[in-house]
Parts: sequence; C-alpha cells; structure tokens
Amino acid sequence: MLTGMTEGDWAIVLELFEAARSRRGEPGHDDRKLLETLHYFTVHSITWRALPATFGKWNSVWKRFWRLSRAGVFEAFFQLLAETSKTADLVQMFDSTVVRAHVSAAGAKGGQENQALGRSRGGFSCKIHLKTDLDGLPIAFHLTGGQVSDSTQLTTSLEIGPDISPRAAMTDKGYDSKSNRDACRERGIVPVIPYRSNAKNRPKFFPKVLYKGRARIEQAIGKLKRFKRVAMRCDKTKVSFEAFVSFACTMILVKSVHRA
Repeated sequence: MLTGMTEGDWAIVLELFEAARSRRGEPGHDDRKLLETLHYFTVHSITWRALPATFGKWNSVWKRFWRLSRAGVFEAFFQLLAETSKTADLVQMFDSTVVRAHVSAAGAKGGQENQALGRSRGGFSCKIHLKTDLDGLPIAFHLTGGQVSDSTQLTTSLEIGPDISPRAAMTDKGYDSKSNRDACRERGIVPVIPYRSNAKNRPKFFPKVLYKGRARIEQAIGKLKRFKRVAMRCDKTKVSFEAFVSFACTMILVKSVHRA
C-alpha cells in the first residue's frame, strides 16, 4: 500500500526532515512521533481533536505543526527529495486537479481572497497545479482557487521547484495557447502541448509516443488523492494546506526515489 511505511522509509524521512527543520531554526523534539502522527492525520483526515491518545495531546501536535508550516519546513522537506530527480532534466509534466473544500475551510481571518479558494462549477474549491518529472514523481506544485484556468498557470509552474530546466514540457489540451508555447521556447524548452481540434494551423507532426507518458502525472494525482487530507481541503489557510500537500508529496517520493 502506498501509505504503508517501513522502518527503512522512516529512517530516510527522519534524516531529511532533520535537515529541513534545522535550516529553519526549529528545535528538535520527538520527530519520529510527530511525523507518524502527521502521516496518520493526512491519510485519514480526521479533526485534530480526534487524534488517538497514543499520539499525545492533540493541541501540542497542532501547535508544532502550525509553527513548522509557517516556517516553510514541509516545503523544504519536499524540495530536498524533489531535487534528486533523475529525469526532471529530460521532461517535466504539468497538470492540475480540483479539490473540493469542506465547509470548515471557510472563514479564515482577514478573508479568503489570498487563501487559494474560489468558486468553480464544482462549488467551493481549491486547485492543485502539479509538476512531475518524466517518471511521474512530484517535484513542485502551487495552489489557486478552483475557478482559475490551467492555461494561465503554466508560466508560474515553469518557474517553481528545483532549478532544473527540462528539454520538453508536456501538458494536456487545457494549456493550449500561443503564450504558453512561447513561454516554453523562451526558456529553451520544447512545448509538447496538443492543439485543440478547432485550432488553426495545426502542425502535421506531434510526438504521440512521448505523449503517452503523460499518463504518469495522472497516476501521480491519483496517489496524491489517496491522502484524504489532500483529497478534500479542510484547512482555512493556504499555508496549512500547502504543508499537507508538501508532506503527502514527500511520502510519495520516499516510497519511490530511495528504491531506485
């Protein structure tokens, strides 16, 4: 099972987490217990108060998570593994998925304009714009409201994550636009973006064999949504939800990268 962690997995997780945490000046406590608690919490998406007593006081766990998330520790944790990608220099793939927001996600202090929440056809929602390498392993993401069009987000996605420029950028038809192809070419990247059926001046050649590999990012999104805390957003703030998505991406990478 994807979310089943072995002792070998935890050894790698603890080593990387300590490196990410120490860079942010956070003192170490019982990191293994904290990470096991967050793993359980992210997989099952319960309320903080419903944490089993074996994990300790829920309020203490929440307070430490709150400090770490605001210090950017979970994002740094994710990037440490993302930077080890062996295929990000060849092809990077881009796609998005809409996450329904629970009613508890509403009501952030100061309003929800900057909390990556919005109204789409699916209702109150958030959108995760994911970037993976050729193997379909996550290397970066960013959040927007659910109503935001994919075609407006490719430039942002190209700029985030490890400082690795790919030879090609692969997307679906939702990113079909001249500005997106130009953005890729300006960076020395070949755009592998299919044209819509009604597009004018469609080229005769399209790398169909290479494009079949795009199924891997769809599979990555499926893995990400096995973490129920990610599949439905219950967090009021963008910072907290980013921390959970980063943590889930890290778990996916740990189960893949270190066995290569």
